[in-house]
Amino acid sequence: MKTLTALFGIAALTLATHAVADSTEARCDIYAKGSDHTDVMIPCDFGQRQGNVTITRSDGITHELVQDGDQPGNYRDQDGQVVYRQAGLGEDGLIFRFPGESVYVYWDTTALHPDDSDNPTAAFATADYDATMLLRCGMTGSDDTGSCPAGVLRMEGGQGSVVIISPAGEEFTINFMKDSVNATAGEVEASMEGDTWIVIVNGKERYEVPLAAIEGG
Repeated sequence: MKTLTALFGIAALTLATHAVADSTEARCDIYAKGSDHTDVMIPCDFGQRQGNVTITRSDGITHELVQDGDQPGNYRDQDGQVVYRQAGLGEDGLIFRFPGESVYVYWDTTALHPDDSDNPTAAFATADYDATMLLRCGMTGSDDTGSCPAGVLRMEGGQGSVVIISPAGEEFTINFMKDSVNATAGEVEASMEGDTWIVIVNGKERYEVPLAAIEGG
C-alpha cells in the first residue's frame, strides 16, 4: 500500500513518476453529502492509469474519473459530473468529493476482514449476497441510532430485498418492489429522503437503506 501513498504524493496531490501497479484492493467508506457519519464501509478496487482513476465498489457502483483541465485533483465522472480529489487522510488514503456523496479510499483493508466473532456482518456472507453492510437503525422517536447488519439481494429493474438483523436480534426482510415496499416483520411505512429509503416497521423501528445499496451501479 505504501507504493500508492508514494504514487500520489499526498501533500502535493501530484502523481509520482515511478512505476506502480495499475490497481490495488482498498476500503471505501461512503458518506452522504453533508454527513459526518457513515455505516457504509465496503471493499473496493482503486486503479489509476495516465492520471485517470477508477474506483470499483463492492456494492456494484463504479466511478470512472477522467482528469478535468490542468489543475491536479479535478475530475469528471462517467456522467459528466465534477469530482474533486482531496487530501485529509494523510498517508492513509484519499477523499473523492462527488455531488451527492464523498468516497473515502483507505489503503489499509484490515477493518474489512476481522475475525467472524468481531465482524458485525458475518451473518451475511458475500458469496450469498450482492452486498453486505451496516444500516443505521433505531427506535422511532429516539435520537439514539445504532447499526444493524444487512445483506442485499438485487433484482432486475432496480428492485431488491434487504435482509436485516434487527436491534432485538431478529432477522427479517424488507422487499423494495417497483410499486411497493413490504416486510416480513409486519406493517411498514416507507419514504425517500434524498437517496435513502426511510422504513418504519410496525410503527416502532426505523431503518435507513441507501438506494445505491439496492440498485447497485
